[in-house]
Amino acid sequence: MTQTPSAATAAQWANARLILVAGALILALSLGTRHSFGLFLQPISLENGWGRETFGFAIAIQNLVWGVAQPFTGMLSDRIGAGRVILGGAILYAAGVALMAVPQDAGMFVLSGGVLIGLGLSGTTMPIVFGAISRAVPAEKRSTAMGISMAVGSFGQFAMLPVALGLMGGFGWATAVLGLSALAALIIPLSFLLSERGTSAPPASTEVHRSVGEALSDAAGLRDFWLLFLGFFACGFQVVFIAVHLPAFLADEGLSPNVATIVLALIGLFNIAGAYYAGVLGGRRSKPGLLAWLYLGRGVAITVFILLPITPASAYVFGAVMGLFWLSTIPLTNGIVAAIFGVRNMAMLGGLVFFGHQLGSFAGGWLGGFMYDRTGSYDLAWWVAIALSVIAAALNAPIRETPLAQRRAA
Repeated sequence: MTQTPSAATAAQWANARLILVAGALILALSLGTRHSFGLFLQPISLENGWGRETFGFAIAIQNLVWGVAQPFTGMLSDRIGAGRVILGGAILYAAGVALMAVPQDAGMFVLSGGVLIGLGLSGTTMPIVFGAISRAVPAEKRSTAMGISMAVGSFGQFAMLPVALGLMGGFGWATAVLGLSALAALIIPLSFLLSERGTSAPPASTEVHRSVGEALSDAAGLRDFWLLFLGFFACGFQVVFIAVHLPAFLADEGLSPNVATIVLALIGLFNIAGAYYAGVLGGRRSKPGLLAWLYLGRGVAITVFILLPITPASAYVFGAVMGLFWLSTIPLTNGIVAAIFGVRNMAMLGGLVFFGHQLGSFAGGWLGGFMYDRTGSYDLAWWVAIALSVIAAALNAPIRETPLAQRRAA
C-alpha cells in the first residue's frame, strides 16, 4: 500500500528522531568511556613500572589510528549506512578496552589501548553519527540536531567519570577498565537503530551526486577545507592533553585524585550547555566566526589557569569554563562541512577534517608525556596549547560557508 505524502513525512520524522536519540546515546557511551582514560594513567604506569610517556604514547597512537581510519569508516558509512559501521566499531572498542586490563608489556598495551580502541572510535563517534543525523534531518535543523547529540555525548563524559572512579576505589583499576568495556559494548544494540531507512530523500534530493573521487577532489582544491583541517589540530591537541594529563598535573600540584575527577566531570557537565548552544548559534550566525571566538576563549582560560595558584577552587573553575568550549567546536566544524559540500559524502569529508583533529590529539597525548619526562614539568605543553588557540582562531576566521555549487556559479 502506497503511503500518502503526509504519512511518508511523518514516518521520516519518526525515523529521524530515532536516529537522533540512538546517535546521541552512542556518543555518550563512546565519548564517556574515552574521557575517563586519564584516570588510569598513574595506576597503570605504576603497576607496570612505566614513565608517563608510555601511557601517553598509547593514547597518542589511539588518536592517530582513529584519525587515519576515520575517512575510510566515514566513506563506508556513506555507502552502506552508519548502523553497520557502528556495530563493527563497537565490537573493536569494547575488545580494546577490555584488553587494557590484561597484564602486558608496553608494545601490547599500545596495540590494545592504541590500535584497537582507535579503530573502534573511528566507527562509533562524531563523523559517523553526524553523517547519519545530517542525512535524517532538514538542513535548517541540522546544526541544532548535531548540537543536541553532542550535548548528550557531553553528559556521558560527565556521568562516566564518577562511575569509573567508584569502580577503581571499590574494586581496583583493572575491574574498572572491564566495567568500561561492558559499557562500551552497550553501543552494539544501539547500532541496529541507525538503519537510516527513508532518511536520504529530504536533505539530499537537491544535491548533485558526486563520486568519492570527485568529492575528495572538491575538498582538496578548496582553501577553506584546509583552513578547517589545520584549525582542528589545535582542538585535538588541547582536548587530549587535558583529558589525559590533567589528573597527573593536579596530583603533581598536591591535589587529590577526587579533585581531578570532579574537574573532568565539570568539563563534561558544562559542555552539555556549550555543545548545545554552539549548535543552536551555528544555525543563526557565522560558524567560522563562532569557532574563532571559541578557540580564543580556550586560550584565555588556559592562560589564567596556569598563571594563578593551583587550588581545588581554581581547578573547578577551569573545568567549568573549559567545558563550555570543550567539544563545542565539533558541531560547528561538521556544520561547515555540510554547508559547503552537502551531506551525501558528509561522513567521509567530516572524517578527513577530523584527521586534522586527531593529528593534534596524537601530539597532545604523546608530547604531554614526552615533555614531562624530559623537563619534569607540564609548563611547556600548556604554553603550546595556548599558542595553538591563537593560531586556530586566525585560521578559522576567514572561512566562508558558501556552498560549493554557489562558488562555482559565481
